[in-house]
Formats: sequence, structure tokens, C-alpha cells
Amino acid sequence: MAVQACEPASPANDPETAAPASQPWKDASLPVAKRADLLLAAMTPREKLALVYGFFPPLAKGEGVPTDMIPSAGQVPAIPRLGIPALRESDASLGVANQVEQRKGDVATALPSGLALAATFDPELAYETGAMIGGEARAKTFNVLLSGGINLTRDPWGGRNFEYLGEDPLLAGTMAGESIRGVQSNKIVSTIKHYALNAQETGRFVMDARIGEAALRESDLLAFEIAIERGQPGSVMCAYNSINGDFACENAFLLNTVLKGDWGYRGWVMSDWGAVHSTVKAARNGLDQQSGGELDTHPFYREDLRKAFESSALPMARLDDMARRVLHGMFAAGVMDAPVVTTAQPIDYAKNAEVAQRAAEAGIVLLKNEGQALPLAKSAKRIVVIGGHADVGVLSGGGSSQVRSVGGAPVEIPLKDGPAVSFVRKTWHASSPLAAIRALAPEAKVKFVDGNDRVAAAAAAKGADMAIVFATQWTTEAEDVETIALPGGQDALIDAVAAANPKTAVVLNTGGPVLMPWLSKVPVVVAAWYPGQRGGEAIARVLFGEVNPSGRLPITFPKSIDQAPRAQVPGYDQIRASPDRGTDARAIKPFTVEYREGSDVGYRWYARQGQAPLFPFGYGLSYTRFGYSSLKVEGGAQLKVSFDVVNRGERAGSDVPQLYVTPASGTRPLRLAGWERVTLKPGEKRRVTITAEPRIVADYDLAQPGFRVAGGTYRISISRDAAQPVLTGQTELQERRLAP
Repeated sequence: MAVQACEPASPANDPETAAPASQPWKDASLPVAKRADLLLAAMTPREKLALVYGFFPPLAKGEGVPTDMIPSAGQVPAIPRLGIPALRESDASLGVANQVEQRKGDVATALPSGLALAATFDPELAYETGAMIGGEARAKTFNVLLSGGINLTRDPWGGRNFEYLGEDPLLAGTMAGESIRGVQSNKIVSTIKHYALNAQETGRFVMDARIGEAALRESDLLAFEIAIERGQPGSVMCAYNSINGDFACENAFLLNTVLKGDWGYRGWVMSDWGAVHSTVKAARNGLDQQSGGELDTHPFYREDLRKAFESSALPMARLDDMARRVLHGMFAAGVMDAPVVTTAQPIDYAKNAEVAQRAAEAGIVLLKNEGQALPLAKSAKRIVVIGGHADVGVLSGGGSSQVRSVGGAPVEIPLKDGPAVSFVRKTWHASSPLAAIRALAPEAKVKFVDGNDRVAAAAAAKGADMAIVFATQWTTEAEDVETIALPGGQDALIDAVAAANPKTAVVLNTGGPVLMPWLSKVPVVVAAWYPGQRGGEAIARVLFGEVNPSGRLPITFPKSIDQAPRAQVPGYDQIRASPDRGTDARAIKPFTVEYREGSDVGYRWYARQGQAPLFPFGYGLSYTRFGYSSLKVEGGAQLKVSFDVVNRGERAGSDVPQLYVTPASGTRPLRLAGWERVTLKPGEKRRVTITAEPRIVADYDLAQPGFRVAGGTYRISISRDAAQPVLTGQTELQERRLAP
């Protein structure tokens, strides 16, 4: 059967302009798969081809380009005669993105970073924030959000770590799944990305991630598997990098064997923007849609794809499968039954800002509070705020997740060079910590010093009730940081201020872990991450005790960079040596990264190496005290623990008791197998039960194949963090085998 030219189908250019007399796929009572099959049967080959290529609006030109595109991440043309709406795509992990204001004046609610959300350990909040950004996207006429970032943090210097959900597969998978479910509650599609092992930005187009199958299944793939089970995203986005020799977007093992085979995923695989390298190989090996095709080296899924089917280089059944999967994702998410409006709708930004603020408050981690220096008394007479542009706003991370937040950008610095130069600016959200501190301590004299002169800053800090230094580390998509030390002489600034005033607090606005050579000199350290458009208010409320801090680290903070599996960025030397500092990100030579830690990512690596980090995974302090008691451990076919949690302090607060499991034989380090976020009034006690995720307890057995819980004795702990067990026990588990 000949395949017609790849142009969008419409009454104006399709000879089959008439809508079918019967449209049974509109019956919402039918199963999703049945509806997709019925609609597929009514489509022409040209219409099927139109579904599998997405345009990049800023660059799309020429024949076949939709006329209704707005500046955004991408668009797949509508097929009006069949009632198939256009797929209008927006970047979205932290809000509806508008990176360099390609849509003039279009603002959105900016959530805290992904690490801040992960630090809440609160799946309900993940759902709520997902539902919020999904609602805004729908009101802005988008029906596909490129959200659901879940790459595990393998290196502390990763430029995109801030977008993702930390280093643990259970935590990341659970939080991502709930966020996706929240987005799709608006009857729009959420993706999950970047599948898989897009663990660094340096050389992301050319790097080859090397890891064994069992280790990959127990770590990064398990995070994706859990998230897909919970969230059922309409689409999966494959990554730029290669995995074990094949690009992710033409990797048969990842796409066909694991995703579509073992996991039974029925939605569609879209490429990342610029991640396609072939036509026949990509289509045969599982890529269903080329996205943002103008950013690739070639429009592989237009004329080349048509010719591949016409010449039988690819079977027509594969085209049917590709189109069916797109339709399945649209039906499953509700896009077909509730098309988005074509004009923007009103948004309650004030209500949504409250969601962003609650997320920021819940994700702030109190790392140090020596001598109960916090909460800061509202009766304080003099407070000095230093550095970080804290007089006007809070820093945000860069890249495709950048939101043009409500309130504007008081500081915005264009880049001069590097791989991110074309689409990134260093941006602050207009949420002033200084103003928020003044509002909570109206009788105090609150002064701001920019910190550029550390001698002047130290002089200003002397004698204050508290000096608060805002330390920043900016990270972005497309680039990794060369070092996790604070940049720009900030360590020396903190030293000088702490020497002048022993009552010094450091608030970290960072994209991940940083080194703290000054830690012993300051009584207070707060990890506020990139806290979003209400970050200033959230930070102030934590400092003054309006909010009891409850965040827990979703990522390990090392004492020194040589504690990490890799002490430097692979490929960074090539970037640094290139004439344009790597602005042409595809020009550097391919290289491999050996993930020698395997499935022992993050805290598991530190446990395996017997290293004590600066701050462990799961760590976080409170203004109250929690106690655990009365542990009961049940084994057999399933591991279940129950215990009492009591608030022994004088403030209400939230705690996150964590369940860690390891074989008594010591053959592998501890793994987080479950947790519970518990909010208690002073003196309140609650019985908590946690059932361990069996795939965390298991190892992946290549011979089976699948997960296998070995029969035998297992040690468990109920812990405050990965290094601080409180209750310990052990139990016998029966052998159990689970599907891949």
C-alpha cells in the first residue's frame, strides 16, 4: 500500500475530507484500547504519519506546518475530520514554562525545584502540585506537559539535578508518579522523562552510559517503573544519551524489551528535542514520535519515514502501532473527550501561589540548629541579611523548566557562552526574603548588604541578633558545574561574617549539594533549594517558626567531592578546551561513563564504601522532638513493620520515619523500602504501619528473569535518615519471585 506525502490532514488538503458517518470511538464507556483501535481503523496512512512527527514552533517553516502554532515546545497537527485535536506541548516540570519569554507577557506559577518537592517526602503534595500546573497548562491551551523528570542523581554536580527527585528509586518513582497523576487529572497528557540514565548534562548528546542490566533494573529503571505504574503517563520521553552503545531513542532494550514488553506500556514514546539519529532503526527499535523535529539534524519521521513504509523497509503494522500508541495515550489521559480550549482562560494565580508556598515550606531542610538558634525571635532588634540578591528575590534553576513567574524577574542575567547560551538566562523570582523577614519582624531594624565586599558585610553583621547569609549556586540544563564548592568567594564571605558574629545563619539557594568548609563556624544552616515564586515568604516563615521545618534530604551531601563515585565531570575537559566553550554541544567527541556504583546510587554508595557524608540522605531537623517505640516486624511472604511515633516536644510538627532493609548476610547495603510522613500535635502518638516495596527488598535475577526476594534473614531499621537508625529488628522472608 502506498503511503501519501507526510502533510497534516485537514479538509483543505485531504481528499478524504468527509468525517465518517459513524464515530464509535467517541463512546467513552468503551475500553481505551478498543477506542484507539476503532479510531485507527478510520485513519488514512497520511493521517497516521501526521501523528508521529512534532514541530518545534520557533523554527518550523514551510509546507505542512500548522498555521495555529504559538511559541512553545512543540505541536503535532490536528486531524479535524476525525476529531483528533492538535497536541500542544509545553515544558512543565516546575510550572508552565516560558524560558526566554517567547510568549511575551505570559506568566505562570513557579513551583520549587524538583529536589525541594522530593524533600517533602509527601506524595499527596506531589499530586497537588501536579494538578496545579496541569490546570494552568490547560487554561493556557496546552494539552501535553513535558513534565515527570525522574533521572536519579548519580553525581552531585549534575546541572539538571535540581529538576529531578533525588537519588532513591522508591522516593523518586513515588513522587513522580503522583505528580503525573495530578497533571493528568486535568485531562491532559503528562510525559515521564528522560528515559534513561540522562544523569549528566556534559556531552549529553554524545555520552554513552555504561551499566549492567541487573544494576540498571534495580535503580533508574525501577524508578521509572514505579512512576509509570502509579501515574500512567500518556507518553514516555527518551533521552539524548546512549546506554550501553545505543542511543536511548533507538535502544531496543529500553523501548521494546523493557518498556513495551516487560512493563506492558501502551502509550507512546516521544523523543527528546534533538535526540533522534535515524529513521528505520529508531522506528524499528521503539521510537513512536519524533518531537521538535527542527532541532534534530534531519526530519527523520517525515519523508524518510513515509518512504521506509512505502518501500517495506518498515512494515505497515509498525506505523499502525506508532499511531495507535499516540491515540491510546490521548484517550487514556482524557484529551480526546475533553479537548482544551483554543483561547486562554482565567487562572487563580493567588490560590496557586499558596500551593507553591506550601510546597516550598514543606521542602525546606533544616541542616543545623546549634543551641536552638532558630526559630528567630520576632522580638529581635537587629537583623542583617547578606548576599544572594535576597533583597529582591530567590534564585531559580535554568533550562527548559524555567518559568516566567507571576511577579516578574527582578534579576535576569544573559549567558555569554556555553551549551545553554541560546535558551537560558540566570533568573531570580520576585519573592524577596528581605521583605518577608521585615514583615515578620516589623519592630526590628533589618538591613541588607549585597555581600560583594566581605569586609563591609562582616562589619554590618557585627552585633546583630542574627546575620543571615544567602548563599547561591546556580545550575542549569545543558551544563554541569565544575565544582560543588560555592562560587564567587562565598565561602570566604561566610567565614568573615561568622567571625564577626557567632549568630550567623546560612540559607542555601542551590541546585544540589555544596561543600561547607565553614560548617563548624555557624550555628544554623538551612537548605532552601530553588524555592519557587513564594520562596522568600517560605524561608522567612521557617526562620521565625511560623512553619516547623519538616523537609528531609532526598540527596546525600558529601564532605568532599572525592567521596562521590566520580570526583570530576566526565567530558568536561573537552567542553573547557573547545573554542566556544562547548556552545556547539554536538561537536565534542563521544565518550563513555562507567557507572561503577551500579544500583548503589547515592546513600547506598556511601554505605558500601563505609564513608560518612556531611549530611546523609533522609536527614532533616525539626523544632520539636519525635520518638519511636514498640517496633513489630512481620515477615514471611511480605515484609511489614509497625511502630509508634510520638511528638515529645512543645510544637506541632511533621516527621518522616524511614524503613531501611538489608540482607543479614551483608551482601549489599541498605535500601529505603518505605516511609511515612506523620504530622502530630505536641504529645500526640500514632501507630504507623509500613509495607516494604518488594522490588526494593529483591535483587534482579537475569536468569529468571525478574526480581527475586531471596529467602532468609533480613535486618530492618526505622531511622531518622540513612545513617541514623532508631529501632532495629530482623525477620525471615520467604523466597518470592516477581515479574521484571
